[in-house]
Amino acid sequence: MRKTVLLATALAVALCGAARADGPGLEVTIYNADLALVRDARQLDMTQGRQKLEFKDVSSAIRPETVTLEADGIDIVEQNFDYDLLTPSKLMEKAVGQQVQIVRTNPGTGAQVTETATVLAANEGVVLKIGDRIEVLRDDGVPTRVIFDKVPDNLRAQPTLSVTVDSNHAGSRLATLSYLTTGLSWKADYVALFDEKAAKLDLQGWVTLTNQSGTSFEAADTKLVAGQVQLSGGRGGQPYDPSDGSEQAGTEANTGPGKALGDYYIYSLPERTTIAQNQTKQVSFLDANGVTAHKVYQWNADELISAEEPAHAVTGVDFTNSTGGGLGAGLPAGTVRIYERDANGAPKFIGEADIGHTPQGSELLLRFGEAFDVTVQPTLVSMDKVSKTRTRYSMSYMVRNAKSEPVTVELRQGGYWGRDTKVISESLPSRSVDAFTRGWSVPVPANGQTVVTSTVETGW
Repeated sequence: MRKTVLLATALAVALCGAARADGPGLEVTIYNADLALVRDARQLDMTQGRQKLEFKDVSSAIRPETVTLEADGIDIVEQNFDYDLLTPSKLMEKAVGQQVQIVRTNPGTGAQVTETATVLAANEGVVLKIGDRIEVLRDDGVPTRVIFDKVPDNLRAQPTLSVTVDSNHAGSRLATLSYLTTGLSWKADYVALFDEKAAKLDLQGWVTLTNQSGTSFEAADTKLVAGQVQLSGGRGGQPYDPSDGSEQAGTEANTGPGKALGDYYIYSLPERTTIAQNQTKQVSFLDANGVTAHKVYQWNADELISAEEPAHAVTGVDFTNSTGGGLGAGLPAGTVRIYERDANGAPKFIGEADIGHTPQGSELLLRFGEAFDVTVQPTLVSMDKVSKTRTRYSMSYMVRNAKSEPVTVELRQGGYWGRDTKVISESLPSRSVDAFTRGWSVPVPANGQTVVTSTVETGW
């Protein structure tokens, strides 16, 4: 999908299009650009007047400037995100200039000695002042404990968002906290089992979720947005090349699991799921059997030149994601891993291919390797200037097939100069693939060869 819109527009659509939460619950909408929108609805007990509300389970990768809190009868006064986490080293750093208690235990007698110390520094080690002496706190085998009076206010056991609000009445009410966070991502993965003889394909689609946001999301209503949102400063996901896997873009209205969200598609997981911190989770979103598909041999050239050696044709599987083809679903960008059954009926991996965001009704060619027994060798027979701006090319292509069954090779020759290209003669009828490329479907007998000749005048 080439078209991108500003993130603000996409989020406005998401917020306006989603139903307002009518009860407690967590909703996570994950975008392709390492970005997620979290909406956390919960019942809160509030007093009348000014008070501080703390949310201790927000993402540590939160973008604080995107936080909003919606509740009846409140005004937001101030909000703070405290992400300085409580650790022994942080606790010691915060104690610099303050007094602590040092407790040492004699390993032989078990007697304990407690001294009051002032922490002078806590950089590459801890420097203490105890009475009139300066001492470095070392791990020298003597059991030692440091006792602190309290935990500093700005140290948290987990990332905490605090919001100061002014409430015009007391009582329990539903509050919805919304924010953007990085650290959550998703991608689509597909498993395709291809049956060449039956010309059928079974396709399973999996959503792979990855959470590195610093917190877990329990029982979340999870939605996935397919498309590349634009972030400020030019940040955002790298757009997929729309030519990846796609031969012809579709125009069929989507009837699959994805639902339109502005210029994107949104996929809802079938049930609430927990996305734990540092977890990769896979959830099925597509299962299609008996999709019409065909084995394809394709050879491509960008220039009208000779080759000293024959080149192997590319092997691929051709199918459509149209309703008539047996699939009927738009496909989010991802990787398709292709399997075929061997002589014993066991599936064997034969290659993988990337696809871009593919609208329903598209034609796809999954190129997954080189054909061992099928080759093409081009020869530039002649090149003659017809005028200052036009040239006539005569090409010959030797297409060989060492397989024990006939094949058809899709031969594609680029390098022509636009739509003013004129075919003078050819041994097989060609078609215009695009303004710069012509294509031939070349039948090649088993253990045989076919020669294709073409004379074309091109230029402007």
